[in-house]
Amino acid sequence: MKHPHIAIATGTRADWGLLSPLAAELRSRGVEPSVFVTHQHLIPGMGDTVNEIIADGFTPAARIPAEGTAAEIMARAAAGFAAALREVRPDALIILGDRCEMLGAASAALLEGVPVVHIAGGTVSEGAFDDSVRHAISKMATLHFPETPACAERLLLMGEDPRHVRTAGALGVENALKITRMTRPELAASLGWDPGERFMVVTLHAATLAEGDPLAIQEGMLDALAALPADIRLILTYPNSDIDPVPLIASLRRFEERMEGRALVVPSLGRKRYLSAVALSQGVVGNSSSGLVEVPSLGVPTLDIGIRQKGRECGPGVMHCGTSREEIEAGLRRILSAEARAVAARRENPYHMPGTAARMADEILQADFRPYPTKKFHRYEISISDSSPRREQGDPG
Repeated sequence: MKHPHIAIATGTRADWGLLSPLAAELRSRGVEPSVFVTHQHLIPGMGDTVNEIIADGFTPAARIPAEGTAAEIMARAAAGFAAALREVRPDALIILGDRCEMLGAASAALLEGVPVVHIAGGTVSEGAFDDSVRHAISKMATLHFPETPACAERLLLMGEDPRHVRTAGALGVENALKITRMTRPELAASLGWDPGERFMVVTLHAATLAEGDPLAIQEGMLDALAALPADIRLILTYPNSDIDPVPLIASLRRFEERMEGRALVVPSLGRKRYLSAVALSQGVVGNSSSGLVEVPSLGVPTLDIGIRQKGRECGPGVMHCGTSREEIEAGLRRILSAEARAVAARRENPYHMPGTAARMADEILQADFRPYPTKKFHRYEISISDSSPRREQGDPG
């Protein structure tokens, strides 16, 4: 049987970290996926994460620049993906999640007649416009891989065909459990900085539907972190670009200087360093989805700040707090407690299903992808002359 030609869309360090094992699974079955790279991978100063894709052995089939506001990113991604899809003509496009560049990619695929495979549909994160974006992509998709039975049920309630909804677990959990992690000395050597015996991993993104100034919220969190015992060090990663990240990054750099060696700010840890650091840490702080999805399977507690992930399922090792300095300080005390570490050590995680990447690869290669019916659009020159009919006053219309 002839295998389909599969393309994969990736816009950030986070989604490629999840998608790369699936790309490897497809390759192991004789399918060489075309990787379309966009947005943060191509933005100077955001970690040059396109190099992580190349290091994993995948040469980008298309590089699609997409910068600016969220709306501009979506529009530029849509135009770039439309051109790339016309040139490469894959049988299907894999999209993970809910970012604005992926809304552009899905829209282009729909209008170019390319079926969409959507991973992680049906999830809820009420504090960001990602929630609406995710559902919109689901409505444009043909094949769905929700992460949990509850996510699958939401897709069915949205009217998706049950034959095309396959609960598969979360790719990130399988990655976290399979990857060969660094030892503490190896992590320190890779960072060029010693995290010490006790440290925390911190990532805070802007909650796009939350009230309050994202910079003020971040600085309140940093003040709370600065008040931790002196033997706790901090590894902080850059926020994403849902809003202009420059002021947030500058604030992180000021904090790094203020902490005088107790904190390290890095644009991107990369998949292996991130999972290694988390597994060795005292806990994860911020509002990244990884804190709710992957981290519990590593036996480490998470402090989820604010409403960005509101409504997302999570295990008992995840604790929540508000965005004020006082609430974050109280939350930090909770996740550093012996009780919280004991709960996290049980590794209870609703997103864990064995064999996630293999299950997805099998379903994708067995799918009967058929192009959406599309029309060839042509440009017409339209001129309106003085002889065109005119509507007189009082005419309906």
